[in-house]
Amino acid sequence: MTDIVERYDIPEHFFWLRGTRSGPPVEYDSATGMWNVYGYPEAHHILGDPATFSSDTMRVIPKGMIPEGEFSLEGFITQIDPPEHGKLRKLVSSAFTRKVVADLEPRIAALTHELLDAARERGRLELVTDLAYPLPVIVIAELLGVPAGDRALFKKWADALFQRDAKFSLNEPAEERNADIQATLGPWKEMSAYLADHATERRRQPRADLLTRLVEAEVDGERLPDQQVVNFAIVLLLAGHITTTMLLGNTVLCLDAFPEQQEKVRADRALVPAAIEESLRLFTPFAALGRSTTREVELGGVTIPADKLVMVWLGAANRDPRQFPDPGAFAPGRDPNPHLAFGRGIHFCLGAPLARLEGRVALDILLDRFDPLRTDPEDPVRFIPTPTMTGVRRLSLA
Repeated sequence: MTDIVERYDIPEHFFWLRGTRSGPPVEYDSATGMWNVYGYPEAHHILGDPATFSSDTMRVIPKGMIPEGEFSLEGFITQIDPPEHGKLRKLVSSAFTRKVVADLEPRIAALTHELLDAARERGRLELVTDLAYPLPVIVIAELLGVPAGDRALFKKWADALFQRDAKFSLNEPAEERNADIQATLGPWKEMSAYLADHATERRRQPRADLLTRLVEAEVDGERLPDQQVVNFAIVLLLAGHITTTMLLGNTVLCLDAFPEQQEKVRADRALVPAAIEESLRLFTPFAALGRSTTREVELGGVTIPADKLVMVWLGAANRDPRQFPDPGAFAPGRDPNPHLAFGRGIHFCLGAPLARLEGRVALDILLDRFDPLRTDPEDPVRFIPTPTMTGVRRLSLA
């Protein structure tokens, strides 16, 4: 793994990629006021116990950290606990059934070829801009029912919300905190207003799309509030493309760094899904997620008090040698490979089947069209600066 660090200039904050982590699996960080979980068994336990480790992290954020009335997470399925979570998840689960996802394969393949043909006409391929970003965003925009042609807007908002070089801290000075919040609120409000307009239009003129399904859905006999519809749509639009964008870029990175594995995958395309799973483990896209404790709990040999914010470092857990032998190796034949890149339990990523399909189809086509599939040494790989996201924001192919 050291070779990858040197080859691609891995940022220091991706500590889990810079060798096997030493130290306890759970520890308190006095600088941020949060508990960090790095071990696989501990992370696995947290994700399977939503009663103790709540997804509602806002409940433990000190009052005043977020301006009241400026920011709402109502309807954010990633922030909701049972039983409300199960009711909301059912609203969109039918949009991601195995059959619905499988039926998208021809469209995904056609889009991949169209995007690669367009890049070829321009003379070179920058993977993120030319394929890894537009492919999944077009697919999710079509499912949701918003214009795929607006994807430049979606990217602007996603970059503003996720690709900032910032590390959250409960102890952050008020001036810095307010600056961070204001930098986020602008694009957040723009995106909310954009989706609210589309939701309003669907109430007047329903269509056969996911946004119409949301505005017409009922939970316990009542329609969803407008803010909940909008926030639900935000989750689907953002999470629906960002994971695949990172997954595809990271898998290409792994195949470039381990050419002997690339040749095996190229010769036997049945290995493509396994290569994707191993890249998800090694370069976990959403490398961390938050939980809040509802009671005092013992974990990893320490006691975490109630009402504390816990950061679960999936990127580190997926490289825990207690679970994965030789964790720094890229081994597509690894079996079993029970990584936590898509979460676990009730919050297991709803769009995981779609992300896997998009990744498989696109990677198969890339292997057909690029031999070898390798990065351009004259255009260094650049990574997303956000500490909790492992992915490239620029990757040119030679």
